Amino acid sequence: MLLFPPLVKGALTLDTSASTPQLLRRTNLRSVLDVLRGVPSATGTDLIEATGLTRATVIAVCDDLIARGWAREAPSPRTGGQKGRPARRFEFNESAGFVLGLDVGLATVRVMVSNLAGTVVGGTESRFPHRGGTPADRRSAVIAAARKALSDAAVQESSVLGVALGIAAQVTPAGGIAPGQELAPMFDLGLTEEFSKGFGWPVLVENDAKLAALAERWRGAGANEKNLAVILAGERLGTGVIESGRLVHGARGRAGTMGGLELVEGVGNQDGIAKLARLWGTAALDAGHTGMIRELVGTQTNRVSARYVFEAAAAGDGTAAEILDRIARRMARVVALVSTFFDPRLIVIGGAVAASATALLPVMTEELAHYVPDPPRLAVSELGEMLVATGAVRLALDYVEARLLDLRPGSVPAVSPEAENPA
Repeated sequence: MLLFPPLVKGALTLDTSASTPQLLRRTNLRSVLDVLRGVPSATGTDLIEATGLTRATVIAVCDDLIARGWAREAPSPRTGGQKGRPARRFEFNESAGFVLGLDVGLATVRVMVSNLAGTVVGGTESRFPHRGGTPADRRSAVIAAARKALSDAAVQESSVLGVALGIAAQVTPAGGIAPGQELAPMFDLGLTEEFSKGFGWPVLVENDAKLAALAERWRGAGANEKNLAVILAGERLGTGVIESGRLVHGARGRAGTMGGLELVEGVGNQDGIAKLARLWGTAALDAGHTGMIRELVGTQTNRVSARYVFEAAAAGDGTAAEILDRIARRMARVVALVSTFFDPRLIVIGGAVAASATALLPVMTEELAHYVPDPPRLAVSELGEMLVATGAVRLALDYVEARLLDLRPGSVPAVSPEAENPA
């Protein structure tokens, strides 16, 4: 994962030699802010009970957070018969900033725009130029997609506090693309420098399967599960693993990359479900198959899509059903490897075929029991094509949430040195 040094406009720098009162003030700010982020709104009394701070301190901290832009006063409805002024009520300002989550694939780029509460307020999907284009073409397409997503969501570029990119490549701990990868030129586009220097955005880069794991734990089948794996199984296989609640990277960022499958009997390579269905469906037509697959494809070509194979199998085509059975048994071996190496409680199948992969689960589950004692539960992702982008949003939010007091909403004036370090 790459964390490009933040160039956020007006980022505040914490003096590590700060006196105890300054550190205490910062601790109080963080305590109140954490409470506000977890509830719709809170009164001063609510915050006193949650933090243990005095009323004077709570009110002063809330006023400070309002001045900084991270909080705002919420409406305080009167109850029946209530007299006098209602108690002040405060809420987190989830629109004080936004994050971008990008899925930069081989053929498409997907962008999600989220506010600081994790609510998606916009997004876009676009295809790269035919045959991928040059690195410059691809870089321009990604930048254009990000700008369009922000424009459609009516979010200013200056309000973006963090960006995370997901790519289908091994990402080193230093943030580079590991050498020797076949597809590396498709992703080495200079986007970190472009977004950081050109827009002033902090940028993080992560492997797409690892982001898929973050997404499933946050918003998907793995919600609240501390030990899970996600296998992206569209064109090529890749795995993201969360162990004891933490994303697994390994010493070189290689954890979950699924290299070496050519050594596994019954697997042989990293081809994913969509690619296998396409290849084996095409081979069936080449061999003279005249069933439902042929009807769906037509008579002018033997090029089969994975969707046609799944549709034909659902309609009762025997050849298509045999293809899916082969794929399921092969995938069971892949799942067995992931289960043996990482011991997750749940393994989620995601990627381009996730919507159809439910048909594979019965055979996969049956086969898995032959390879692994007490096998993990299997599920398919319900997050659709925005799976990786959703994980990218979560990663960007994690970055911003850990640094809220060092960042400043784009619409809020800079905090003066006097206000930041009172005498």
